[in-house]
Amino acid sequence: MARQFFGTDGIRGRVNRKPMTVETALRLAIAAARTFAPEGGREVIVGRDTRRSGEMIEAALVSGLSSMGLTPVRIGVVPTPAVALLARETGAAFGLMVTASHNKYEDNGLKLFSPEGVKFTDEVEETLEAAMFDAFEGAYAVPEAVAVPRDMTGAASRYVGRCVEAIGRDADLSALNVVLDCANGAAYQVAPEALKRLGARLTVIGDRPDGVNINAGVGSTATGALKAAVLEQGADIGIAFDGDADRLIVVDELGHEVDGDQVMGLIATELHRKGRLRGGGMVATVMSNMGLAEYLKDLGLTLERTKVGDRYVGEHMRAHGYNLGGEQSGHIILSDVSTTGDGLLAALQ
Repeated sequence: MARQFFGTDGIRGRVNRKPMTVETALRLAIAAARTFAPEGGREVIVGRDTRRSGEMIEAALVSGLSSMGLTPVRIGVVPTPAVALLARETGAAFGLMVTASHNKYEDNGLKLFSPEGVKFTDEVEETLEAAMFDAFEGAYAVPEAVAVPRDMTGAASRYVGRCVEAIGRDADLSALNVVLDCANGAAYQVAPEALKRLGARLTVIGDRPDGVNINAGVGSTATGALKAAVLEQGADIGIAFDGDADRLIVVDELGHEVDGDQVMGLIATELHRKGRLRGGGMVATVMSNMGLAEYLKDLGLTLERTKVGDRYVGEHMRAHGYNLGGEQSGHIILSDVSTTGDGLLAALQ
């Protein structure tokens, strides 16, 4: 039976059209509560990006979770990997991110993370989708068990701290002139904060979200503005994130785009040099360039491949002991720190 809600990466579509409606968000919250925390009494991490419809969809999730006796913990505008991190660190029942990634503001979507901070398997999504059809038919929490939502302060800074700690607090980027393109999305606060903590000289674009300009002429899928800024500033590097900052694209000092395959090759080289690369290589998808495999082979390393989707990369990494993997599009998983694609963490490497 064809899926009606879930696609290759959660639920995504045009806002107020099926499947991306408030009703869908409400059904998902109720079905997830029954599936993953049937006894209630636990917390759920809820984050979002900057698009106009985010608060509307967040409100539906909060209502559904509260009605089932789960406490929604709103963490505000954060990158998707921050939801995965906080779900894991707080012992939440699961995490929910409201985002349509690199899509324009007219779209939105929903991504889920397990208590371990990983995306659910196809089998779990199929179970959840079946539960969504019957979401309004089951029982809800008794009145005294209805939960009260709460806001978590400092969630974004906590995430930044984990990313900075991953490369060492004594790291010094003061010699680097960096241009950041935050896509008017979820990275607009955390990415500049992280690079400033490390001393980098910054020029920032795409950091003025207004609800409708996310990914509009900026970000990882529209790098023209970044390339121009790198050349104008004489910068050493340019870094562009997508709307939810779970991936990045790099521009070198000459204004040339460096894709995810090349970035992963550089990270693999450095981890291997330091003796920190596990699994004897890395994991990518069938879309990755053959040149990456040949490059790694010359280093005595292997390239394992999966079908397209960073969650499949992550599943393979966990099953076979790799700590580096990702996609040509710029989703990069550094599993010693993060459980999902993380643009900021990859940028700091």
